[in-house]
Amino acid sequence: MTDDLGASGLRFEREGVIGWCIIDRPKARNALTSAMYYGVKRAVHLVNESPDLAALVITGVDDVFAPGGDLGRRAEPGDVLPPGVRGHEVLPFQAIRESPAPVVAAVNGICQAGGLLIAMMADIAVTSDRATFRVPELLRGIPDATYAAALPAHVGIAVARDLLLSARRLDAAEAQRLGLVSRVVPHDQLRDAAVQAVTEILQTAPVARAHVKRMLNERYGFFDYETMFMALQQAHEPREGMRAFMEKRRPDWVPEELAPNGDRR
Repeated sequence: MTDDLGASGLRFEREGVIGWCIIDRPKARNALTSAMYYGVKRAVHLVNESPDLAALVITGVDDVFAPGGDLGRRAEPGDVLPPGVRGHEVLPFQAIRESPAPVVAAVNGICQAGGLLIAMMADIAVTSDRATFRVPELLRGIPDATYAAALPAHVGIAVARDLLLSARRLDAAEAQRLGLVSRVVPHDQLRDAAVQAVTEILQTAPVARAHVKRMLNERYGFFDYETMFMALQQAHEPREGMRAFMEKRRPDWVPEELAPNGDRR
């Protein structure tokens, strides 16, 4: 059985007590449109509102989990946002971290930007040994206040500075060592490992689990979504960063001698 999440790049499938939210937009390398972000949020609510479902697994197709938002701002024919929903209201991160039903991220490949936040907010991130990770926001001129709050809670201040300011790529083993994800498995075992993680969580008492999740979530502090969205709308750097990405060139703030023409980080 499938359910409509209001985004053509998402599929929702039911398998026993588990709902599967599958990011399936291979032609755009699983880049998330606004409707897709909101669709992930819908999937969280759907699981919590369905008496026959007990948990949600979020995963991707091919070699990409999710690379973050679609910088080209392309919409798809099946994309639907409710009237009046805009800005940070489309984002699923808070819904994921506060979900009474367990949420597991099955990270099958490239995972960065908003995709990495989805994995970090999940109760458990089960990761393919082929996956790679990155926090590329500053390369695009985006002052992501959500990462500024979330990342230190996972990896500490020193490592958070490193990952945010350098935007370097990590393999799955380093991501696990640093605390970005908790489990790494052989790629062909990912689905079974995600189901196993769900099974383990569902052995725990739901009310007590909710209390523990609330205490853990307090470690993140305040997620200042408005700072990022105001910058995206008003500042030069996010606009230039996105244009440079689309035009496959370096942004104008990179010294010429440090990046060859055409460098697309």
